[in-house]
Amino acid sequence: MSDSVSRAAHSLAAAPLVSMSEIATLAQVKRPVVSTWRRRHRDFPGPVTASVSRPLFDGGQVAEWLIMTGLGNADPAVLRPEIALFGIAAQREHFSARQLVEVLGSLLCLRKLDNRPLAASVADRVGRTPDDDQELWAAVLHRAERIDAEDEFVLRELRSAGAVAAPLVRLAEDLVEAAYDERGAYEWLLASRFRLGLDALAADAVAPGLQALLIQLTDLRARLERGESVTLADPHAGVGDLLAGLLREADDCEQVTVLAADPDTWLARVVRRRLLLAGVDELALDVQTGHDLEERLADPDLVVTQLPYRPGEDRSVLAALEGVERIADLLGPGCTALVLGPADALVDKLKGTEESQLRSALLRSNVVEAVISLPGGVLPYRPGYRPALWVLTRGAVPAAEGKVLLADISAEPLTEGVRGRLAEDVLLWRAEGFRALDGHDPRYGRAVTVAELDRDFGGPLTPSAPPASAIWSRTVTERPALIAEAEASLARAAEASRSYGEEHGPYRGGILRRMGRMPRRTTLCALIAEGRVARLPGHRIDGQHVIPDGHHTVLGPEEITGSGAVGARRMDRMVLAAAYERVALTEPGDVVYTLAPQLGLYVDHAGFSVVAFPARALRVNAGAVRPLTPRVLAALLGAARNTGRSPSAVRAARRIEDYQLPDLDPEDVERFDALLAETEHRERMLRAQEDALDEARRLTVAGLADGTLTLDHIPTDYRTPSPGRRNDAPA
Repeated sequence: MSDSVSRAAHSLAAAPLVSMSEIATLAQVKRPVVSTWRRRHRDFPGPVTASVSRPLFDGGQVAEWLIMTGLGNADPAVLRPEIALFGIAAQREHFSARQLVEVLGSLLCLRKLDNRPLAASVADRVGRTPDDDQELWAAVLHRAERIDAEDEFVLRELRSAGAVAAPLVRLAEDLVEAAYDERGAYEWLLASRFRLGLDALAADAVAPGLQALLIQLTDLRARLERGESVTLADPHAGVGDLLAGLLREADDCEQVTVLAADPDTWLARVVRRRLLLAGVDELALDVQTGHDLEERLADPDLVVTQLPYRPGEDRSVLAALEGVERIADLLGPGCTALVLGPADALVDKLKGTEESQLRSALLRSNVVEAVISLPGGVLPYRPGYRPALWVLTRGAVPAAEGKVLLADISAEPLTEGVRGRLAEDVLLWRAEGFRALDGHDPRYGRAVTVAELDRDFGGPLTPSAPPASAIWSRTVTERPALIAEAEASLARAAEASRSYGEEHGPYRGGILRRMGRMPRRTTLCALIAEGRVARLPGHRIDGQHVIPDGHHTVLGPEEITGSGAVGARRMDRMVLAAAYERVALTEPGDVVYTLAPQLGLYVDHAGFSVVAFPARALRVNAGAVRPLTPRVLAALLGAARNTGRSPSAVRAARRIEDYQLPDLDPEDVERFDALLAETEHRERMLRAQEDALDEARRLTVAGLADGTLTLDHIPTDYRTPSPGRRNDAPA
């Protein structure tokens, strides 16, 4: 029997079948790890199919085994929902992705409306469990006709599905059991819409960071904690992601009314079910089908929406601005709207007169509170789309009238810190407006008058200068002193280099061509066998134990290959003693090396460091008959031939133990070590000059770029030559 036939025969009645690759995905490990589990753990679930080339396993048994053993990297709380989703995905052989979402969503909604398990329908009618799918589906349909007689939520979807969808009843119950309630089950289902093949529904999803920013800008939790009733609205609801994110902030939706609209009837019903499952009372819910949102149930207090996406070649700047205008018309006094749209319409310089006139009119209407340029990539499935955000408020505080807060975070990652500071800027601007003496200085924007923006007709809506908080920050005010300190450091480093050169003379390595027999060749493996070098293991370190200011330096591939600074990662000695009893610290002079992602060697002169796997260490035996030194060993290993890895290879051509190197005489080792030490010392002096010069240059450029510094003269030694005059020509 083929894999597809096995899955089809099994999926209608039992837990889903999963392959070893799917088990690896479920457990968030590499595929070979699953093979290791099968070999080492006798209680690993056995395959349920006879296929040797691609065995299939009972997904439920695998999930329970992972939860029981604690193996893998997946959160145990998500394993059961994930297995249920595997079962749903297996039904793609019988249903389209749209059918799966609409029928499962309807079943979950029916279960929520009646507050009873779905299988209870049959027990009510015949007093026993169903004998076949026809009987089960007839009972579910009868229940839907009784509860949703007006077909607001589920009736048409269940009628159109027919008894062939009866297995989905069991899957819906499994999903509820795994996710603890109907709301969690539906959110799991919609979060997996891309995996199910509903690419169109996933295309407009926003990144979690942007979703969190929008929630902070609404200040919804504070409103509800004050006991206010809030009406949320989204005239371009789509699948309802923005509204669902807001409702997660509400512990209780009794004070929440929701208005939504979408021109697609199918999407409108998806949103209606989603909001009901999120806890909104059906009498406080109005999801409309159409392009415009009619305020039939209540006037909106908070509008959060995303303008419909249009490809760049078909995008109309005027249409986007008209969409913003329609949303502004929905706002009553004290109401706020967050409008996510294309940056070329909301913040960029406009080319057309009609578009410029409309945007200027919106700014003059005193409804635009803030304009925010967002970073790219906040819509994961549209990476080339540049979004921007308008914050609209009807009835701003007097101190904010005639002004707009322009903020630009387009070059910032949407981290928790950035979101918090930007939200604080906007919320304080909303609460107090512009206060010259004792007001809040925005960290990411500037308050600009509408008259100034109107004079720059159609100009970009981005801050023309750094925020005032950046100009008057301690970093800026102390910049001249820091530059003077860097210049003094440069002078001291140059003087130290001059003095060292006068005392020791110019650099001379005393290099001569070797005459006679070449040194014999040896390998690192032979040196280890002879006791001249010892190999020490690296240790697997939990990333949560790595901090920036501990007692012991952590040396891993990042530090050894130069992609990370040595000392940036450290460990506390108490944590090291408690959690890593067998970890041995390095000694001064140990050579730490790594082969992945490339060969890297580092001599740990200070010692007392933790070597993080896959890095390892080599320790030179100074008491050996023909001793090496750490510097010489590292230099010879770094110069070994054929140590690289071709782009198509999985691993390097040879192990480090097989590296060939010359077995130098003790006199050569001593002279070579002295030369390397001299080279390192001169490199440190040059690096000190380079670092001081770079610091002075960086601070000077930053000050001149933001307008906080000026120059009082041009250094005579560094005048730029006039055009037509050679650099070496006399002035």
